[in-house]
Amino acid sequence: MQLPFPSLPMAPPPLPDFLQSINLKHVKLGYQYLVNNFIIFSLIPIIISLSIKSMHTTPEQLFQLYNSMQFTSIHYTFSLFLIIYTSTLFLFSRPRPIYLVDYALFKPPPSCRIPFAGFTEHANLILHEHPKSINFIVKIFQRSGLGEETCAPPAMHCIPPTPNWKLAREEAELVIFSAMDALFLKTGLKPSDIDIFILNCSLFSPTPSLTAMVINKYKLRSNIKSFNLSGMGCSASLISIDLAKDLLQQYPNSNAVVLSTEILTLNSYTGTERAMLLPNCLFRMGAAAILLSNRWVDRRRAKYRLVHVVRTHNGADDKSYRCVSQEADSEGKVGIKLNIDLMAIAGKALKSNITTVGPLVLPASEQILFALSLIGRKFINSKWKPYIPDFKQAFDHFCIHAGGRAVIDELQKSLDLSEEQVEASRMTLHRFGNTSSSSLWYELNYIESKGRMKRGDRVWQIAFGSGFKCNSGVWKCNRTIKAAAEVGPWADCIHKYPVHITEVVK
Repeated sequence: MQLPFPSLPMAPPPLPDFLQSINLKHVKLGYQYLVNNFIIFSLIPIIISLSIKSMHTTPEQLFQLYNSMQFTSIHYTFSLFLIIYTSTLFLFSRPRPIYLVDYALFKPPPSCRIPFAGFTEHANLILHEHPKSINFIVKIFQRSGLGEETCAPPAMHCIPPTPNWKLAREEAELVIFSAMDALFLKTGLKPSDIDIFILNCSLFSPTPSLTAMVINKYKLRSNIKSFNLSGMGCSASLISIDLAKDLLQQYPNSNAVVLSTEILTLNSYTGTERAMLLPNCLFRMGAAAILLSNRWVDRRRAKYRLVHVVRTHNGADDKSYRCVSQEADSEGKVGIKLNIDLMAIAGKALKSNITTVGPLVLPASEQILFALSLIGRKFINSKWKPYIPDFKQAFDHFCIHAGGRAVIDELQKSLDLSEEQVEASRMTLHRFGNTSSSSLWYELNYIESKGRMKRGDRVWQIAFGSGFKCNSGVWKCNRTIKAAAEVGPWADCIHKYPVHITEVVK
């Protein structure tokens, strides 16, 4: 006979996996909502308490309380004066809002197109005695992220290139006058209406200046406040915006036109030094003309309102100062030299810049996490990974200077951005190349042409420049921008984008 076995105690049921059962994304969103609205939540019990108290107070009690205060005509007069004085002080001391009414971009003619096959053929004909330089140029161009429709000035299409002062002037007139004409047509602005004019061009600075050339062409007023900025690099457009902002704060009921461009004719390098050949593969024609205003009447028709401009200059550091420079090689040929540590220096400048931008734009939830991370690394464990704030909570769109594929890749990685958030930068580099300081505006126009810009959206423009500088511009969209209404360089090709860009094979 089989003996019965004693019954064994059953194992307790396993505890649920809370990490699986709780959506951590929702927890994070709840934390952000709680912290960002902390003041509102803290006022709720006070409001409830006051409401309950007022419900139990009769009108007679309120009237008795008012009579007990014994106000006189002197009290009323003083209170009225205080209210008027405070309101006047507030209205006149706060900064004037700066509006971006509209902007126009230069679209190069098809005759200036420089496809990959033509670029390679020119390189073989010009540098036929230096096969290593040819191989380097071809390899860089293949990995650059540039497409087949970027454009270079006519002088660079000659074999060999024929850069001279006359052709540089002709390029300047083509690019600058085309952008200005487009701005006048788009905004209805008359040349006589311009109060402030700022032009930035880093590498071509003739006498009379390019600013004087524009004043002469359009017969601008004799009392116009004009500025010609040179040598400021690819971030010069935001420097010009900052200058215009300061001037518009001083002069009420005024407008300012900022023109950003780069003239390439005299800066085509024909030597063999690799660090100086790189700009030949990246820089292309481009220009942007921007109309800013502090006039109240322009508020409704303006596209954007300027929120912040933050400038960082690391020129006190020798490596930063020399990492991008115009100089002559051993054979006396002049070009732009990009040092090998450029990306590390750009990363350092970006870190300094976002340290200033962060407190101005980030929500309280991100600022608290960043502060806790900083305190933990300082006092608990210095090996803790630093917390990178989520700038996607502060901005809806990102315009990263299309300086090259490596620049966009590095910022995408540093700021943890998605492919869609860097799409405007990559597609601008593909279609127009590195247009220097004007590239930010081609990117902004790409976003508009895609119909993605809505009222209330925030835009972050980030640019780097020689010196070394990192500058940021923050804009808030003033009205929803319809894609069909946009007329610009993207109008005839936006339907083709985004395009797939082949990954770099190392």
